[in-house]
Amino acid sequence: MKLVFASFLFSISILFSGCSSESNLPTDKTISTVKKQPNILFVMTDDHSRHAISAYGSKLVNTPNIDYIAKSGVLFNNCAVTNSICGPSRAVALTGKYSHINGFKDNRSKFDGSQQTFPKLLQKEGYHTMMVGKWHLHSKPQGFDYWNILVGQGQYYKPFMIENGDTSEIEGYVTDIVTDISLEQLAKRDQSKPFCLMYQQKAPHRNWMPNVKHLDLFANDTLPIPDNFHDDYDYRSDAASEQDLEVKNMYMSFDMKLDPKSFLENDSAEFKDRTGSEYKYPNETGTGGSKTWDPVFNWKYSYDRLSAEQKKEWDEHYKPISDEFYQSSYSEKELAEWKYQRYIKDYLRCIVSVDENLGRMINYLKKTGEWENTLVIYTSDQGFFLGEHGWYDKRFMYEESLITPFIMKVPNVDSAIVNNDLVMNLDFAPTILDYAGIPIPPDMQGQSIKPRLEGETFEREGQYYHYYEYPHGWHMVKKHYGIRTDSFKLIHYYSEAEEWEMFDLNNDPQEMNNIYNSPDYKNKQAELNQLLIELRTKYKEVD
Repeated sequence: MKLVFASFLFSISILFSGCSSESNLPTDKTISTVKKQPNILFVMTDDHSRHAISAYGSKLVNTPNIDYIAKSGVLFNNCAVTNSICGPSRAVALTGKYSHINGFKDNRSKFDGSQQTFPKLLQKEGYHTMMVGKWHLHSKPQGFDYWNILVGQGQYYKPFMIENGDTSEIEGYVTDIVTDISLEQLAKRDQSKPFCLMYQQKAPHRNWMPNVKHLDLFANDTLPIPDNFHDDYDYRSDAASEQDLEVKNMYMSFDMKLDPKSFLENDSAEFKDRTGSEYKYPNETGTGGSKTWDPVFNWKYSYDRLSAEQKKEWDEHYKPISDEFYQSSYSEKELAEWKYQRYIKDYLRCIVSVDENLGRMINYLKKTGEWENTLVIYTSDQGFFLGEHGWYDKRFMYEESLITPFIMKVPNVDSAIVNNDLVMNLDFAPTILDYAGIPIPPDMQGQSIKPRLEGETFEREGQYYHYYEYPHGWHMVKKHYGIRTDSFKLIHYYSEAEEWEMFDLNNDPQEMNNIYNSPDYKNKQAELNQLLIELRTKYKEVD
């Protein structure tokens, strides 16, 4: 089939267009000191790969409003997360501390809201603080003058939201709703105070239900499949082959959005959903009880949240896809590639909504004259696999999962810069406090990026990572920790069998060849092992 790049389908419909890609942004500049007490807009999406942002050079989708921030600020190429999973990453961003220090190691944890966070410190110093959207920390937000959060993961349509303790069900599409509430609160706030708004979207989290107005985007495109989509996991640890992340195993109902009745009546095993995962399913009050997670039930629940009019548009789009699928036959390889096309198109459609709504936010701040004096951070809770290694989701310390998008506009400065320092989501909290002119608490483990952008050096020899959620959780990625430098990566898997992986990122950027114990890298391996020990000591990580 002819390859058609999707950006041409909708670029004319977005507010800002023609933004620079990474290759066109200058480097080696510095940013001058700005005045204290800027506004702070912290934008966090969920599972947004940097490979789905055109400012990072993506050919999959056009994101002009995210790109606009990059044109006005700093695009970071090497921002690693400390723990690539939703809740823990959010806890790190709030506290500036690793998971083993802030207490939120995996998605079964409950965030201790009594501990120090950057919104609390801002609020204490006179900021009007707001939290709107995805929270996912299983506790009541603290340190906010106003909060309105999604229940659990949140639903794409007609979501339940908890506003300062009161739960309601809101008609509409979640990305629009989170923006509507955010803009309303910006207008209502005490205008005499600087604000900090944590504007956090559910999208593009699984199960990738687009706004009905975007269903036809990419419809006639065949999007490129990653070179290593059909990875056989040779020359890697057993952890790489024993995971449950493969696109080929995605659910036909919950992920592919096919009519459950059709494939459940089919005798072929590959057309049936797998069931039996234990899942804490939230109810409308924000509490939940353990139950067996059923993809068919959960797809019906999600689908039934659409209005009658929305269902009509939804069915007009998806029914022909389902009909064509059941009238066709697929080899195992063809079925995996078919699933990839279904997945990636819905994922990208969700991102289009994120970008459009970010444009609304930018417009508001420009109209009110607050754009220039606002520190803007655009990031995701972690990276995400877009078919690389045949995978979706995150969790692994491989590049696609470890490296998250991070774009920052500095107040009262307009300069496009690309930064290659080894920064981390651990640095968000101290950087925000530094720009606000608030002392950084000595127990925060991250470091402010502000001095680097004003001409000083940024010192970090390696990025330390630790993932804990195994075997209690999704996707069966084994526990591991490791370090990443500007050229190499060392990973230690320690649950069940002890395994090590080491990658030369310059010569093997796709991380296909494990060079651990290779004679050619003996000295480098010893160096990395020593650095790993030093970082575990520095960050107070104990066995």
